[in-house]
Amino acid sequence: MKGVSLFCSAGIAETYFKENGIDIVVANELHKNRCDLHSWLYKECHTICGDITQPDIFGQVLKETQDNDCKFLLATPPCQGMSSLGKKDYVEDKRNYLIFYAFDLIDKCDFDYILIENVPKFLKLYFPYKGEGRKLVEIVADKYGEKYNIESFVLNAKDYGVPQSRPRGFVKLWKKGLSWGNPIAQPEITLRTAIGDLPSLEAGEESGIKWHYAKPHNERDIDAMRHTPEGKSAFLNAEHYPKKENGERMKGFHNTFARMRWDEPCPARAMQSGNMGGHNNVHPGRLLPDGTYSDARVLTLRELFIVSSLPADWDLPQWCSDNFIRQMIGEAIPPRFSEAIIKNIGI
Repeated sequence: MKGVSLFCSAGIAETYFKENGIDIVVANELHKNRCDLHSWLYKECHTICGDITQPDIFGQVLKETQDNDCKFLLATPPCQGMSSLGKKDYVEDKRNYLIFYAFDLIDKCDFDYILIENVPKFLKLYFPYKGEGRKLVEIVADKYGEKYNIESFVLNAKDYGVPQSRPRGFVKLWKKGLSWGNPIAQPEITLRTAIGDLPSLEAGEESGIKWHYAKPHNERDIDAMRHTPEGKSAFLNAEHYPKKENGERMKGFHNTFARMRWDEPCPARAMQSGNMGGHNNVHPGRLLPDGTYSDARVLTLRELFIVSSLPADWDLPQWCSDNFIRQMIGEAIPPRFSEAIIKNIGI
């Protein structure tokens, strides 16, 4: 089955689609660096780079979708401008209307299956529709309830074969008369199981294993994390706490400068996973004979790939920087999670 992906970013969600019978042949993304990576990863897909709100870009996406007789649509529109209270002036931020370009494509094409995916809050937001604020599922039901079966739900990646706690919201539509089963939950995979066999590394060290090299960090942060045990924040330390360059104590939250826990799935990986001061970004570490803790660093890219259900030996072009890779993964649904949703199409 051929498909189209809107707001595709680098296409991480699509990693395992083809082996499950969905061939994304048309994709659209606004940002060139993301388009370039998508094109590199999916050489047979036509990645249309540009603003879908522009008639020429939308027209090109529409034409190629129709010419390829695409029967599957994946859409993950940005939602930064939306309100969960239903009381907002929507005119100022055009991102508020991006979901409607997906609707325009649905209106003009004959998809059998449609998956809309985003953060869980997406399902609680109010969109401007027929003169009032309406939730996404209400709009979808009003527009497509006669043609499609419709379900909306929130699931967590950690329950579907991904060693990472990452809730996502979904709306799925499938033509009446067709079938689309829901995924079956699986046991959680802990960090110990996922990455516990990889050698310890300190900041700036390399292992000789592909992608398993540690980012450098400043000595103040390293010292704080060396004295921070598994599952704790360095802000709880009486002496070795996060400090500014002048030695002054920094301020922060309990989940910043914090180590993960070995016997739990990885916390959600955000775009700033390379920053030790970010949310739950530091390796769990191991107690050393001198009473300090090893691995005072963020996850290596290899560890990040594994907890995000990407191939550990993932091939990427040389121009991709560490920060860019982390941003792409932080934006995306873990691909084994999206696979779990689409693999039951037709079942």
